[in-house]
Amino acid sequence: MNILIVEDEPKTAKLLKELIEAQDAGNKVLSICDSIEASVNYIKTTAIKIELFFMDIMLADGNSFDIFKQIKITAPVVFCTAFDDYILTAFKHNGIDYILKPFQEKDIEVAFAKIKQLKQALAVSEEAIGQLSGLVKQQALQTSFLTQFRDKIYPVQAKEVALVALENEVVYLYTFDNGKHPIFKTIEEVEGVLEAGKFFRINRQMLINREAVVTIEPYFNRKVIVKAKITPAEKPVVSRLKVTAFLEWVKHA
Repeated sequence: MNILIVEDEPKTAKLLKELIEAQDAGNKVLSICDSIEASVNYIKTTAIKIELFFMDIMLADGNSFDIFKQIKITAPVVFCTAFDDYILTAFKHNGIDYILKPFQEKDIEVAFAKIKQLKQALAVSEEAIGQLSGLVKQQALQTSFLTQFRDKIYPVQAKEVALVALENEVVYLYTFDNGKHPIFKTIEEVEGVLEAGKFFRINRQMLINREAVVTIEPYFNRKVIVKAKITPAEKPVVSRLKVTAFLEWVKHA
């Protein structure tokens, strides 16, 4: 873990560095800054990501909270100070622990134990969010669409859809068996519930399934035309601005 110490007492800073690096072989104190100015300059210029701060509060040129006014800090902070009247302010400035001087090795151990617990909790939260996001996405995808012919309503499986086309303000699903089925959705609504990597919006009126693409040929004005396994009413022409992305999609889909 890359750590920056902000402390203007040389002996305290040296002791703090030794205790921090003794906690874990992966701990590295990048630098010791003894003022607000030095801290701000270091944070602005370093190319190394600072993952944790140990900060004294009262520095020679002011209060370390002033650092936050000059530069954005997102990493957690362990405050080490001789004063106990800044606790609430400290926790409003990324504080995860508040150690009173003179500190002992045990105080540093406890601080790192808190950091470990927070990391574990965050990892679990991120995993849960990722799983929930995936579940929501799966649930959002439709496996079938309802279409109507005369007085009968029947389903069309999404896996059977070769192409989606907007024709005369009506959206049709073209299936691989050459069926043509009207549905009461906009083309944007259909696009939103189909598997994104499987379908490509080739122009404003048409979505095509990768499995429906047979050949691709040049067309006028730097467009391309697709020969598909089915024959829609309108030619499947890829708009000029989408040609590059479409060819990449066909290559990797």
